[in-house]
Amino acid sequence: MDDDDMDHGHSAAVAWEAGKPLVIEEVEVAPPQKNEVRLKILFTSLCHTDVYFWEAKVTANSYLIHACGLHLIVESVGEGVTDLQPGDHVLPVFTGECKECPHCHSEESNMCDLLRINTDRGVMINDGQSRFSIKGKPIYHFVGTSTFSEYTVTHVGCVAKINPAAPLDKVCVLSCGISTGFGATVNVAKPKKGQTVAIFGLGAVGLAAAEGARVSGASRIIGVDLNPSRFNEAKKFGVTEFVNPKDYDKPVQQVIAEMTNGGVDRSVECTGSVQAMISAFECVHDGWGVAVLVGVPNKDDAFKTHPMNLLNERTLKGTFFGNYKPRSDLPSVVEKYMNKEMELEKFITHAVPFSEINKAFDLMLSGESIRCIIRMDG
Repeated sequence: MDDDDMDHGHSAAVAWEAGKPLVIEEVEVAPPQKNEVRLKILFTSLCHTDVYFWEAKVTANSYLIHACGLHLIVESVGEGVTDLQPGDHVLPVFTGECKECPHCHSEESNMCDLLRINTDRGVMINDGQSRFSIKGKPIYHFVGTSTFSEYTVTHVGCVAKINPAAPLDKVCVLSCGISTGFGATVNVAKPKKGQTVAIFGLGAVGLAAAEGARVSGASRIIGVDLNPSRFNEAKKFGVTEFVNPKDYDKPVQQVIAEMTNGGVDRSVECTGSVQAMISAFECVHDGWGVAVLVGVPNKDDAFKTHPMNLLNERTLKGTFFGNYKPRSDLPSVVEKYMNKEMELEKFITHAVPFSEINKAFDLMLSGESIRCIIRMDG
């Protein structure tokens, strides 16, 4: 790609209207500006956030889509970019790490002040402009990492440089939900070997949380979901027992407490339902139980629980992107896969060429796919 001027004629999937199929359009992708990189996209994927915004939030001109699992190669770098060069293999992430703010300097936080997720910002931080256009008309970015395009431009802080030997079509799923769920368990819930873990919600994020419990050596992994057809698939991720709250006339936290002699040691909530959040917290054992919230709630949600549940030494925690700092931590997660310490193939249930991108939406809406890889060359 010629770096001196606007590049013409690259395919992108554009959401012109909420809930309507994406349209493959020819877009121009501007060169990277200060602290930005332009990336060639090889594989991408879709997550529920994309579907949610596509169904409800997309306004005219919005250029959808986010980095839920993609693999890219650096095509060119803007001024001030020193730790990446053309040809590097990278994973872009919907959040970021500027390495300079109090959050980035903290050992505990990954919530970068500059680059944390902002679903309303459709432009680049550097100059408030989009890097995408169709016939001169701007098309907007989605959460900083628009990746349903052959090329994209993103802030250098949202890009993790990874081992070039890693298979592109596998590690791409680590850009989003898989790292979120896996990290929620291994970095935040931190189950000890032999402990019991409950996972609420067995979509991609919940299955990744289960995988985290499996590699941590959990003795029992209890999957909680309203859809019984998910249990069979969940066994591949270490889930040993399945509880459907609809099968009982008492709260599911009570069911789990009775199954586990007082409660599980750890729970991870991956649905965003406030009822599931309460259940996930109240089902952990007093004295040492830890519950971790991952699912994103609705705007006006609130939940209540009796303060004695906390005073009896249960812990409630929240997490964002599995507590991983994208640039610092994601390369080591890729190495975990390379060293066979975690499995990724089982998350990838479907693959489609870019020309059939709307099929990926259909697969996710129907609940058929965990992750559907979209090959950008097709």
